[in-house]
Amino acid sequence: MSAAIEGGAEKATRREWIGLLILSIACLIYSMDLSVLFLAMPAIVADLDPSATQLLWINDIYGFMVAGFLVTMGTLGDRIGRRKVLLIGAFFFAVASVFAAFAHTASTLIVARALLGIAGATIAPSTLSLVVNLFRDESERNRAISIWGTAFALGGLIGPLIGGVLLQYFHWGSVFLINVPIMAALLASAPFLLPEYRDEKAGRLDLLSVALSLLTVLPIVYGFKKMAAEGFEPIQLVPILFGFAVGIVFVRRQKVLEHPMIDLALFKIPAFTASLMVNLAGVFFIFGLFLFQNLFLQLVIGLTPLKAALWSIPSSLVFTVMSFQAWRVTNRLGPVRTVLLGLVVNALGTGLMAIAAWNSSLVGVLGASIVMGLGFVPVILTTTGLIVGTAPPERAGSASAISETSAEFGGALGVAVLGSLGTLFYRFGMQNADLAALSPSDRDSVTSALGTALEVARATGNEAAPWLQLARTSYAGGFALCCALATVTLLLLAAIAARVYAKTEIDLDAAASSHDH
Repeated sequence: MSAAIEGGAEKATRREWIGLLILSIACLIYSMDLSVLFLAMPAIVADLDPSATQLLWINDIYGFMVAGFLVTMGTLGDRIGRRKVLLIGAFFFAVASVFAAFAHTASTLIVARALLGIAGATIAPSTLSLVVNLFRDESERNRAISIWGTAFALGGLIGPLIGGVLLQYFHWGSVFLINVPIMAALLASAPFLLPEYRDEKAGRLDLLSVALSLLTVLPIVYGFKKMAAEGFEPIQLVPILFGFAVGIVFVRRQKVLEHPMIDLALFKIPAFTASLMVNLAGVFFIFGLFLFQNLFLQLVIGLTPLKAALWSIPSSLVFTVMSFQAWRVTNRLGPVRTVLLGLVVNALGTGLMAIAAWNSSLVGVLGASIVMGLGFVPVILTTTGLIVGTAPPERAGSASAISETSAEFGGALGVAVLGSLGTLFYRFGMQNADLAALSPSDRDSVTSALGTALEVARATGNEAAPWLQLARTSYAGGFALCCALATVTLLLLAAIAARVYAKTEIDLDAAASSHDH
């Protein structure tokens, strides 16, 4: 690679930046597939007539499989080559997309979505670790990780949009077929643009560790997703506890293996562990609170789903633009100060969100979400850089996978835990509601959730009833409580992270130099 040497680090050439573009487009497609089905569901229901359970699995199986296989694929990349794993994944992603597009039954579509998830799990860790290989200069790497992060943000933003346009003119299968030309372009260009990287001393992949990692991640994510969808039930703790129990066995096995699947020594690097915790907490609150926000706009403010989506565009744009520009903040302030300042700004946003939610203010909630985006995006991208940057180069794939898995966990946990907390507050608020005029089953519906309370109000002509106003106030109170909890936690996290980073005197320069030599 011909590159100018500046300050001891190689500067990227046009070839590396084109390589980054290819990697980013792959990430965009991977991210889009998490949200693109949202609008296609009515057409799929009409065509395939899935049962309620099948419908749930069509939606969720992709995310489950991605979460379950991230660590395996990241570690496999370190062993057999990150580019090779990415290309194998891209090929099977294209094949599974065709399989999904022409599925004739709900069961076939579930299998196709599962295969898409397994193939998709190769993309996030492989692309992130290849970005680290491509860009040796710290400033350029920060910028590259920003662009990589923008692809993820854009994928979530334009997934429903592209899905909507395709569904207007074509069969629902078109939302999958759009993946094929993108993956074909990746397969054609990657061998020429992307370097191969593997750890020559990694040893063979331990298949028992792969099975244990799947039996750790999948039940935990499943348990929390069930909790988010149905409200807390003690039975949902069974898969979660099972997953944690298997996780203990997995960790013990890693300690005795000569070539472990996850190098537990990574967690002894204080900056790695601190960055991972900040990353997980950031995703935990942003996913949980944004789910609240979407429901708040529709159920409390009374907007239609389309109007709620349109009102949310400004904050989505801030997230996307901030993803693209976050590298400037990191390069100017340094990674540690960026993380700490970002946490404080994020906490300010959640504090403003708590006040706005308590007062049921539409403009206040949307303004607060913009402030949250300004703090959250630099934190997530910088901690991602620190997680991969503080790991030894031969462990970058594994570190990337750990980073992505913690984000998946954070999202599922945030939606489930904050959702359950909000529901608890709602039910507490509805204890004194005067529901004497309603039937026992309607009373249960009204006191369980705001969505079902609104349905009862419409069906019984009680849309002006005092209990409905109390239901809206109770929901807004639960939302405000979760925002206040986020504010306190993020500020505490900033204080803890400041101490850890100060103790280790870590910065990305040290990490960068370890990658360069």
